[in-house]
Amino acid sequence: MSENKVISLEERAKEEGKPFLEQLLQEGARKLLQAAIENEVIDYIQFHKDRRDEHGQRLVVRNGHLPEREVVSGVGPIRVRQPRVRHRDKGRFSSAILPRYMRRAPSVDALIPALYLKGISTGDFTEALEAILGEGASGLSATNIVRLKAGWEADYKAWSQRDLSQKRYVYWWADGVYFNVRLDEERTCVLVLIGATEDGTKELLAVVDGYRESSQSWRELLGQLKRQGLSAAPKLAIGDGSLGFWIALQEEYGPIAQQRCWVHKTVNILDKMPKSVQGKAKQLIHEMYLAPTRKAALAAYNQFISNYQIKFPKACECLEKDQEVLFTFYDFPAQHWPHLRTTNPIESTFATVRLRTHRIKGSGSRIATLTMVFKLGLEAQKHWRRLQGFELIPKVVTGVRFVDGEEQTQQAA
Repeated sequence: MSENKVISLEERAKEEGKPFLEQLLQEGARKLLQAAIENEVIDYIQFHKDRRDEHGQRLVVRNGHLPEREVVSGVGPIRVRQPRVRHRDKGRFSSAILPRYMRRAPSVDALIPALYLKGISTGDFTEALEAILGEGASGLSATNIVRLKAGWEADYKAWSQRDLSQKRYVYWWADGVYFNVRLDEERTCVLVLIGATEDGTKELLAVVDGYRESSQSWRELLGQLKRQGLSAAPKLAIGDGSLGFWIALQEEYGPIAQQRCWVHKTVNILDKMPKSVQGKAKQLIHEMYLAPTRKAALAAYNQFISNYQIKFPKACECLEKDQEVLFTFYDFPAQHWPHLRTTNPIESTFATVRLRTHRIKGSGSRIATLTMVFKLGLEAQKHWRRLQGFELIPKVVTGVRFVDGEEQTQQAA
C-alpha cells in the first residue's frame, strides 16, 4: 500500500513538473494539517458532548465538510477540507488552527513585508514568491501586494490612535532613525519609542515622522501619547544625546531619570580619535559601563580622561558632557542593566529598513517609510527578549532604592 502511494506521488510530481522531494514535503504538510483540524473538531465536539436539548439530542454535532480550500504555505499551496460543525443552539465553532478567512499561513504574511523591506520591488514580487512558494502560490500578484501595502497603512493609522489608558511602561527607549525618501528634499527622520511593561515585555510604543529629532517633533509625539491615555511617566528613559527628546520629555512628563546610550556615546567618542588609539580607548570605555559598581566605573572614567585629555580633548569633552546621565543604570536592578545601557532594540531592528531605502534609493514617500518601520517593528517585537529579572519591576515602580544594582533594605539604607 505504501509503495503504491510513493509511486503515486512520484507520478504526480512528474505530471506537475515538481521535484519529488518538494511534492513529498507538500503532501506531508497537507496530511498533518488535515489531521490537526480533524482532531481539533473531535476535541471540540467531545468537550460539548453533555450539552443536549430537551429531547436528549446533542447540541453540537459533526456535519460533513466545508468546501475544499487552498492555503498558501512555506512549502507551497496546500488543499484541505475543513470539517463542518453544526450548532443547534446559538453557538458557533471557530477553528484556531485554520480561521475562517485564512488563505495564507502567517509565515507567508510575514514573508511579504520581509521581502519588501529587503528591496524587492512590487513588480518583482510574483516572481520572487513563486521561487520560494512554488508556482501555485495564488493571490500574491503585484496588485494584491499593492492592496496589502494599503492595508498596512490603514493598520498603522489605527495603531497610532489606539487606546493606551490601561498601559504602564516602566522603561522607554527613544531614538531617531534616518532614511532617504525620494519625494522629500530632507531625509526622513522617524522617531521611535519602545516601552517595557510592568511584566517585562517590550512593546513598540510609537512611530512618527519628525524633523531632525527636534524638541517640537518629540513634543508632538509625547503629546499624542498623552491624548491616547498614556499618563504615567517611565521610571527611566534611554536614548542618545539628542537634546530634542530630553527637553520635550521634561516638559511633558516632568523630571525623569535619564540614561544615555553607551553605543551612541562610544561611536561619538571614537569618531574624535585616530584609529591607532581607538582599540585601547574602546576597551577603557567598555570597562566603564561593564563595571560591577559605580565606583569602579568612575575609576575607569577618570583613567580615560587622564590618558587622553591632552592629546584628544574633544573626545574627552564628548564623554564629560554626559557624565551625570551615563551611569544612571546603577540605580536600577543589576538584572536590568543589559537592557538599560543602550538603545539596541531600536538600532538592530531598523537596520533592515535602512538597507531597503539604500537599495531602492529611497522609499518613495513618508507614509511608505512610516509603514515599513511600523511593520518591521511589529514583526521584530515578536522576538524581543523579555527583561531579565522582570519580577523586580514592581519594586522599581514603587520606588524601592537600588545601589549598584542591589536592593537596599531599610537596615542597609
